Amino acid sequence: MNKKISSVPWFTRGDLDGFFGLFVDNLLQLMLMGILCKLFCGFPTEFITGQVLPGAALSILIGNLYYAWQARQLALSSGREDVTALPFGINTPSLIAFIFLIMAPVYQETKDYHLAWQAGLFACFLNGVMEIIGAYGGDWIRKNTPRAALLCALAGIAITFIAMGFIFQIFSNPLVGLLPTFLILISYAGRVKWPAGLPGGFLAVVVGTVFAWILKYFGFVSFNVSNDPILWGFHPPHAVPQDILSFLTSPMGWKYMAVIFPMGLFNVIGSLQNLESAEAGGDSYPTRPSLLTNGIATVAAAFFGSAFPTTIYIGHPGWKAMGARHGYSILNGVLISLLCLFGGITLFLRLIPQECILGILLWIAIIITAQAFQEIPKPHALAVAFGFIPAFAAFTLELIVEPTLQAAHVSLAAAAPALEESFHLKGLISLSQGFLLTSMIFAAILVFIIERQFKKAAYWCFAASLFSFTGLIHAYVLTPDGEILNQFGLWAAPDFGMVYVFIGVILLGLYSRKKAN
Repeated sequence: MNKKISSVPWFTRGDLDGFFGLFVDNLLQLMLMGILCKLFCGFPTEFITGQVLPGAALSILIGNLYYAWQARQLALSSGREDVTALPFGINTPSLIAFIFLIMAPVYQETKDYHLAWQAGLFACFLNGVMEIIGAYGGDWIRKNTPRAALLCALAGIAITFIAMGFIFQIFSNPLVGLLPTFLILISYAGRVKWPAGLPGGFLAVVVGTVFAWILKYFGFVSFNVSNDPILWGFHPPHAVPQDILSFLTSPMGWKYMAVIFPMGLFNVIGSLQNLESAEAGGDSYPTRPSLLTNGIATVAAAFFGSAFPTTIYIGHPGWKAMGARHGYSILNGVLISLLCLFGGITLFLRLIPQECILGILLWIAIIITAQAFQEIPKPHALAVAFGFIPAFAAFTLELIVEPTLQAAHVSLAAAAPALEESFHLKGLISLSQGFLLTSMIFAAILVFIIERQFKKAAYWCFAASLFSFTGLIHAYVLTPDGEILNQFGLWAAPDFGMVYVFIGVILLGLYSRKKAN
């Protein structure tokens, strides 16, 4: 029986190893944030450094210090010195989803980076609220939402908007992008341990950067790095509640619920799974305070200007195997926060080519896609494949059809008749509207059909009907100048709404027949 002890070491040798890995991971997430926000959302570097990163610093610090304290309390109460804190940092899937599915579309529509940022804050805030609610109802959500539905919705973004989007950039500059990409694949897929325990992502970026600068010096390649000044100096967090409130009362923010809602569910259930992983590794943490801290840190991020949720990371057993305890979490929170608060991220953006980081995004994309098939019962793979289809529709429309027409200086409205005849444009647009939510619904329906749980499948069909009638999925308006607008309100997509009702009724009939037999 474990006995309560009076003290445990604040830092161990393993904490240094764990800190280095977690620090590099968090640093790369922050660099990706800076690069993607500037490229796709028009954020000035000064705005990222002075407003977004300080808010992220505060949320990262809150979570890391809490989970370090939590681990220390568990060590003291259990009498064990091998307790490892939950790893914590920026939520990469949400970062990608919020940039490409919320902020970038707002920026492309309005050319107003501040409005795009406000939309991101709104999404981050609601995501945090969902995580707080999930602290009290997470188990119910997990019980009634198939894992395949959540994983395929995220994997659909991964394989299209991330993998397909950035692999083209890597292969357009192979001398710079291909080496770090394959070093990442060798490190993570091959589980290769490098000398001195160097993390694979860190090694790939360093080697790729050095190689790229040598090639550039001899005139073999060119690549993009930030030309902005290194913004040394203290950048304190600034509270921005008015920017969140402005979207709470605006229809522009609420139209992205088809993105925010599935991401919130995914984050809640992902946190529960990570808690289970920690328990399997020997460290049992209470669910409610762990999820509450997750949500509070995310709300704090939005309140102080960061549009990106934070979360409990996967991989607790890996940090534990390194010998990390709770000191690594303290070191990570403090040093990452200092980098954000004093402009240190701008130094790395000046030195590291974009192509050297894109390999990490590619790895994230393929591992998320693979997990959608690996972490589910084998028969549910059909549901995952079905759930991918809306994401491919959105990718085709947003990154192939529309850019091609823009390059040819032809509006989508002018091309619509020809595209409808040869390409079924109406179906493509309908399927792409609210695709993240549609992916989850499609997969959930098919999971319950496979399991012959027809009543649950019917309920998901009725949910699809409600979302169609109110415009969260499938509904749109094509304007005369070729712009696709969301259409919200009652009877927004009645064709789809009625069909989903009919399918639900059929499923209820099958449920009744099965029950009678």
